[in-house]
Amino acid sequence: MNIDELKLLLEQKNYTEISKRLKNMQEVDIAELLDELEHKDALLVFRLLPKDTAVNVFAYLSPQKQGEISMLANEDELSNIVNALYFDDKIDFLEEMPAHIVKKILRNSTETERHLINQFLNYPDNSAGSLMTIEFIDLKKHMTVKEALEKIRRIGMNKETIYTCYVIDSQRKLEGIVSLKDLVLADPEQKIEDIMQTDFVSVKTLDDQEEVAALFKKYDLLAVPVVDNENRLVGIITIDDIVDVMEEEATEDFYHMAAMQTSEKPYLATSAFELAKQRFIWLLLLMVSSTISGAIIHKYEYALQSAVALAIFMPMLMDTGGNAGSQSSTVVIRSIALGEISFKDTLKIIWKEFSVSIIVGIPLALVNFLRIYFIEKYDMRIAITVSGTLVITVIFAKLVGSILPIVAKKVDIDPAIMAAPLITTIVDAISLMFYFSFAHVVLGL
Repeated sequence: MNIDELKLLLEQKNYTEISKRLKNMQEVDIAELLDELEHKDALLVFRLLPKDTAVNVFAYLSPQKQGEISMLANEDELSNIVNALYFDDKIDFLEEMPAHIVKKILRNSTETERHLINQFLNYPDNSAGSLMTIEFIDLKKHMTVKEALEKIRRIGMNKETIYTCYVIDSQRKLEGIVSLKDLVLADPEQKIEDIMQTDFVSVKTLDDQEEVAALFKKYDLLAVPVVDNENRLVGIITIDDIVDVMEEEATEDFYHMAAMQTSEKPYLATSAFELAKQRFIWLLLLMVSSTISGAIIHKYEYALQSAVALAIFMPMLMDTGGNAGSQSSTVVIRSIALGEISFKDTLKIIWKEFSVSIIVGIPLALVNFLRIYFIEKYDMRIAITVSGTLVITVIFAKLVGSILPIVAKKVDIDPAIMAAPLITTIVDAISLMFYFSFAHVVLGL
């Protein structure tokens, strides 16, 4: 069923047919339909869903639609939905809701749950603690495989994942992990301590979400345990949450590389004013920084008056420098994100990009010289000036484009900020200084 069919059925008030069709749909697809409906229609369709389906659909809804349904739903409905959510989904929901909705939900929660919710909400944004869930299966090493499987059957339905179980001691310190596969294949009377893995990956509550995502990628994990400073198990992070983190981080990098502030709203749901506000500050900063190039041109105005041809080649030099710097910064930023390089590799990166700049810069300068001197018939000194500056510009641009992101990462600044717009601005100013200085020497201006 698509959105047009759903709207038609709503106009016809054919709720029986809507309910029938929704039963055959995936929960995430239902959530996408609800996101496109007006809030009253969305609540109406939401109420047609079976309880278990409704809870899962609610978890997939956008924060805006969750908020709309929460505002319209009565207190009992909202309490039933929230109580049935997995704990990490519940925290994600509460983080997006206004204070009065959060208070309404907490009012209907147990004291223990309120304490847990407040504890989770206090973890820093983008930390492992803010991503984790407490819905996991813990075992004791003295248990038999048979006892462990019985426990999984008894409580597994309410846990987010049962594929990996966590072995803890009486102080909740993490001692090992055991997969459901190992449990199913093991002898029923075998002890958990005999089959558990003691060499496992874990993260701390305050670890950055990007570092956690890198671990998932490196070790092909489905879930990772989260421990406190005393190695006590406090939660787990599952792959579905990490996929969201990867998407979020990639989106953030795209925005930064285009010199824009990030937005949590979908593009079409964001007003023109909000989009303008996100872009204005960066455009203003880049515009002001570009006045440096204007000041350099003004300083060498006499040179332009003496050799007007110099002005003709300025856009080409600046564009080539910007493009060269963007190539290097993009590759380096991507390599940082993948964990392929770090600050200790700076000298290797500099040498590699310098080598690349020589390999591409000299042929570009040669082609440029032939075009300027033989085809466009300019004075040889002009051709030498432009071509020589081009080599220097490409070298400098690639070095700047590769060094700035790695330095930014070292000082805990997002490397993506050191991308095309900023690097282009820096390279433009430096290439103009090289250009006019070279012209002064070659042309005697």
